[in-house]
Amino acid sequence: MANVVVVGAQWGDEGKGKIVDWLSERADVIARFQGGHNAGHTLVIDGKVYKLHALPSGVVRGGKLSVIGNGVVLDPWHLMNEIATVREQGVEITPETLMIAENTPLILPIHGELDRAREEAASKGTKIGTTGRGIGPAYEDKVGRRSIRVADLADEATLIARVDRALQHHDPLRRGLGIDPVDRDALIAALKEIAPQILPFAAPVWKVLNEKRRAGKRILFEGAQGALLDIDFGTYPFVTSSNVIAGQAATGVGIGPNAIDFVLGIVKAYTTRVGEGPFPTELEDDDGQRLGERGHEFGTTTGRKRRCGWFDACLVRQTCATSGINGISLTKLDVLDGFETLKICVAYDLDGKRLDYLPTAADQQARCKPIYEEMPGWSESTEGARSWADLPANAIKYVRRVEELIQCPVALLSTSPERDDTILVTDPFAD
Repeated sequence: MANVVVVGAQWGDEGKGKIVDWLSERADVIARFQGGHNAGHTLVIDGKVYKLHALPSGVVRGGKLSVIGNGVVLDPWHLMNEIATVREQGVEITPETLMIAENTPLILPIHGELDRAREEAASKGTKIGTTGRGIGPAYEDKVGRRSIRVADLADEATLIARVDRALQHHDPLRRGLGIDPVDRDALIAALKEIAPQILPFAAPVWKVLNEKRRAGKRILFEGAQGALLDIDFGTYPFVTSSNVIAGQAATGVGIGPNAIDFVLGIVKAYTTRVGEGPFPTELEDDDGQRLGERGHEFGTTTGRKRRCGWFDACLVRQTCATSGINGISLTKLDVLDGFETLKICVAYDLDGKRLDYLPTAADQQARCKPIYEEMPGWSESTEGARSWADLPANAIKYVRRVEELIQCPVALLSTSPERDDTILVTDPFAD
């Protein structure tokens, strides 16, 4: 059976939640492989809206196993609150339907405090635009070998030793930022209190997933954020703190790369970005305002207004390469309805030189000017279209030109937030 990785191929907010939900109906397991609760997925099912941050999108589908992998950093208090919220919406979540990898690092309150203090202390022009939820500091502790992981909650002596090791690092940092030292006893008490709520979900996820794979079960690997926020291949330093590209799906849950059969990149029909960092096609005019209003471009997690711009084929072609994307799901095509003229970035001008990719150096990225190709728009509505026959001719031409420029075919086309308003071109789960 085919296993599918879903990744955002821009700066996030591409509509992964709907597509993962659409695909999860045919999957047996949905596994989240990176990120934290700084990412938000909005699902609309039979008119009911679910807003998920830490939970895999598959939890709203009965009869599926949802997995939080070791590539995720997990805030246990946020997770339990999110579980309570979706339970109130009628979703059943039990240790049989949700598993958390035992080696998943935890986000602690001290991580959020450090995250926010650093951002406040940063000078103008050096702020990253972090959500302040402690994601970055939690990943730092993981790499620094001082994380408290889910398995550590099961033994008090181990937990205390892990806390003490972490505080040897954090207390000097806090002093430098003018923050009071960590209340060690309060932190240990909070972890001991949350432990009985988290531990029932703990499991050797790597083992479970390998067994599921050998049994012929279909696995859907779900990422957060977007490939342009990848710690290695994104617009550094304005990136997230984990690898977002498809290769992380294997290490983020403990399964071999040969388990990945299809990589689906989620791509918005225009471009948006939240927070700081370069954005060559950003629009600060009426067209940008119109895209934001029509697309309801506000962050699911933060509520922050997203920056909007024309579609950037250079960037998406780049992320298709770094993630090995087999096909894209083009979302929010309906937001472009009514534009007389549409623009697509086909190259950049950098100090008089034409480039067909975004350079690595941050100063060069900031100087890149988009080179546009114009296409006629369409006046007809594409909202809710479920077949090619429902699309205006110019909309089809736009999609086909996008395919040519990014050198990757469209596998799915989404025309509204409703899960069934989707045109299937290539089945990612096909054997």
